[in-house]
Amino acid sequence: MTNKKLLEITEKIIKRSEKTRKDYLNLIDSANEKINRSKLGCANLAHAYAAIPESVREKLNNSNSTHLAIISSYNDVLSAHEPYKDYPLKLKQSCIKEGVSVQVASCTPSMCDGITQGYDGMQLSLYSRDVIAMSTAIGLSHNIFDGAFYLGVCDKIVPGLLMGALRFGQLPAMFIPSGPMPTGLSNSDKSIAREKYAQGLISKQDLLNTEMKMYHSSGTCTFYGTANSNQVMIELLGLHMPNSAFINPNTKLREKIIDFSARHFAKGVKDKSILPIGKMIDEKSIVNAIVGLMATGGSTNHTLHLIAIAKAAGIIINWDDFNDISNITPLLAKVYPNGKADINDFYEAGGLSFVINELLNNGALHDDVNTIAGFGLSNYTKDPILKDDEITYEKCLENSRNVEIITTYDKPFSTTGGLKVLSGNIGRSVIKVSAVSDDNLYIKQRAIVFNDQLELMKAYEKGELNKDFIAVVKYQGPRANGMPELHKLIPPLGVLMSKGYKVALITDGRMSGASGKVPAAIHTSPEALLNGNIAKIKDGDLIEFDAINGTLNVLEDDFLTREIKHIDLSANELGSGRELFKALRNSCLSAEEGGVSF
Repeated sequence: MTNKKLLEITEKIIKRSEKTRKDYLNLIDSANEKINRSKLGCANLAHAYAAIPESVREKLNNSNSTHLAIISSYNDVLSAHEPYKDYPLKLKQSCIKEGVSVQVASCTPSMCDGITQGYDGMQLSLYSRDVIAMSTAIGLSHNIFDGAFYLGVCDKIVPGLLMGALRFGQLPAMFIPSGPMPTGLSNSDKSIAREKYAQGLISKQDLLNTEMKMYHSSGTCTFYGTANSNQVMIELLGLHMPNSAFINPNTKLREKIIDFSARHFAKGVKDKSILPIGKMIDEKSIVNAIVGLMATGGSTNHTLHLIAIAKAAGIIINWDDFNDISNITPLLAKVYPNGKADINDFYEAGGLSFVINELLNNGALHDDVNTIAGFGLSNYTKDPILKDDEITYEKCLENSRNVEIITTYDKPFSTTGGLKVLSGNIGRSVIKVSAVSDDNLYIKQRAIVFNDQLELMKAYEKGELNKDFIAVVKYQGPRANGMPELHKLIPPLGVLMSKGYKVALITDGRMSGASGKVPAAIHTSPEALLNGNIAKIKDGDLIEFDAINGTLNVLEDDFLTREIKHIDLSANELGSGRELFKALRNSCLSAEEGGVSF
C-alpha cells in the first residue's frame, strides 16, 4: 500500500496542475488530428524519403507502416556520448527486423560541464538545456514519425531532450543510455589530489595525471553527479528498459540491451502497446522520479530540471514538493559524493532494481504507472541478464551485495532524503545534505561577500580566508550570468575545512551534482539581479545557516530595510558566444521556476 503522505503530496500536485495538465492533454490529443505523415503532401514526403534505401521507402508508402525518429546528442568530446557514434546504425538494424524504419531526425548540441567548469563557457550551460529542447522540437517538427529514440546522458542534455519530447507528447519515446566508463582512480583520491593542488603541494602536471586516471575512457563519469542522476530519473519515469542505465559501454551485455531495447520499442509503437510519452508521464511518474533521487542522494540540479520537465507536461511542482518528499524518503544509497563508492560499485551491489524494490515494498513509490516496459513500476525490479546469448529479465537480488553502498528500507543511511530546502530572510535555497557531515549542518558565522567565484579564489590564494566564515557568492543566478556551477570552489573551501575552520557557502548559482563536503545553500531565489535579499548581504553580517531545521537568515536588525545597489554585469554579455544568448538570459525564470527561458 502506498504511503499515505506520498498520496497526499501527489494529490496536491494533481489538484495544483488540474488546468495546465488538462490543457496539455488537449494539446497532444489534437496534435495528430492537425498534421501527421498521412496528411503530408507528396512533395513533402518525397523530401523526407529521398535518402532512405528504396526497399524501406516502398514500405513507408504504406500509411500503416511505422517510422521512428532518432534525436541524438552525439559528440566525442563528451566521454558519455562517444558510444552514441554507432547507435543510429544499430537502432536501424534492430528495428528493421521488426518491420520498422528509423531516421536520424536531428542532432542536438551537448556540452560538458566538466570542461567548461570555472570558465566563461559554463555560463551557457543552463541555457543549453533549453536550446536542446528547441533542437529536439525542430527535428520532430517534420511530423513524419510515429515515435522517437532519444540518445543522451549528461547534465543538461537529458532534461532538454525530455522537455522537447514532452512537447511532442503524442509520440511514444524511449531513452537509450550509453553506460558508465569502467572504474579508474577513486573519486576520493581525485578529491585529495585537487585539495593538494589547491594547497600548492603538487604540480599542475601531477594533478592532470591524476585527473586522467579518473576520466580515462568512453562512458559516463563514475561519480553520482547530474549525469548519473539523469539515468536514475529516466528509469524511475519508465523511459529506459529496466536496470539498463549502468551497464558499461562496449560490453556484450550493453550491445545486447541496445538491440533488445530497440526491438521492444519498435514492436510497442507498431502494436500501440507503448503509450505516447505525454500520456505515460503523469503526476505519479514525476513524484516517483523525485523519490528515486531523494532515496539515492541525487543531484541538486534536478530541483531545477524536474520542475522544467514537469512544466513541459502541464504538471506544476515546486521546492516544497521536493522537501515534503525528502522528509518521508529514507536514503538507501551511498555513492560519491555521498560516500566512497562509484556508480559501478552501486550497480554491482544491486543497483536501481534493488532500490526500487525496497521502495515499492514499503509503499514509498507509486506502482500504478505506465512505463515502456509495461504497466507498473514493479517491472523495474528486474535485472537484464544474458541467457543463451539473449537478454532475459530476472527478479532483482533479495539482499544487497554491499550494505555500505546500498541498504534496506528498514536500515537506511538516513531517515530522510538527500536534499533539503532552506528558507529565511535571505530567500529560499537547496542543500545536498546527504554529502555533508552532521557536524557541518549548522554554522553561525560572519559573511565574506564575493560577486563571482574568481574573487573568492583570489582571496584564498592570498591567504585571506584562514578563518571561520560563510562565503556569499552573489550575481550567479539565471538572469545574471546563466547560473553557472561553482564546483571550482569546492577544493579551496574543502582545504579550509580540513584545517579545522567552520565554512559554508551561500549562492544564487549552482553547484555540480558531484559537489559534496562543503555545506552549500545554492539556487538562492530570488537571485541578486532580481532584487533577491542575497544582494543585501554585506561583509561582516552574522548569518545563521541551519540545515538541520531548514532555515537561512541574516541576523542583522537593518537587513530587510537595506537598499540594493546592483553591480555592473556587462562583462557577462560578451565572449565565448554569450552575446548570442541575450534573449534567453533576459527571459530566464527563477531557479524555483526551473530556470526556463520560455
